Amino acid sequence: MEIGGSTLVSYPAGEIRGRSAVVGTVPVGDRHGTIVARTPFHPLDHTWPDQPADTGTIGGLAVVDCVTGAVQEGGETVHLGEDIPVRRGTPGWSWLVVHVTDAPVPEREVELVVDEAGRRALSAGHTACHLAALALNAALAGRWRKEVPADGLGHPDFDQTAIVSSRILPDGSRDVYRLGKSLRRKGFTAEGLAEDLPEIAQRVDDRLKEWVAADVPVWIDSPGPELTARRTWHCGLPGGEVVIPCGGTHLSRTSQLGSVTVTLELSGDGSELTMHTAVG
Repeated sequence: MEIGGSTLVSYPAGEIRGRSAVVGTVPVGDRHGTIVARTPFHPLDHTWPDQPADTGTIGGLAVVDCVTGAVQEGGETVHLGEDIPVRRGTPGWSWLVVHVTDAPVPEREVELVVDEAGRRALSAGHTACHLAALALNAALAGRWRKEVPADGLGHPDFDQTAIVSSRILPDGSRDVYRLGKSLRRKGFTAEGLAEDLPEIAQRVDDRLKEWVAADVPVWIDSPGPELTARRTWHCGLPGGEVVIPCGGTHLSRTSQLGSVTVTLELSGDGSELTMHTAVG
């Protein structure tokens, strides 16, 4: 299959509509995958599947899923999701957004429309997720006995040091952190954490309230329109501009969140900390 290069994407700029030529099709189980030259759809990232795929329509047909694909230059097989055999951005491969529908798309040029409400809810959840992680880093800063890499505000980066999984939800997120021997060897003190969780959660909430009220800008910087471009999330917080690698979608100002609160939970054996973040 001659695709002609990686899919160009417009979702980092917040776009939800577009028109593009169909450049290829691929079976997705019993469903149909359509590849276009340029799309506003955000696909599920197979390497870090935190933000779910956009839904909407392509050529008037419902997009029930949107996945990442890859095809080797000169090859014919489009590999999908977890079946992609190479790392993202590997030279000699085209990286694709595959729009999944129940019926084949008949047109050679199509209108693409992302579900606006669904996109906004996931964007709110993703923006809140980053802010909550930064606030959690600050709230846990006093529990480190050794130096570890700092986040963009200068606090020990608990989030990136301990993260196990992250899931963006409509108007929220769920992040799981491992508090095992490896983290303790790096200098984190977990003793007494259960008793301190209510106070820690309150400190996180207080900082989030300040940041939402500050109404600061949020934006995505992208070096290019290709799906594989290494994009970064920026937020002009009162303590300084923070930059985090991110391939998702976001709101444009912190005030658009309305409010953000967190709930912290320890597993029964104390080996994992889960942070639930809620918007509104």
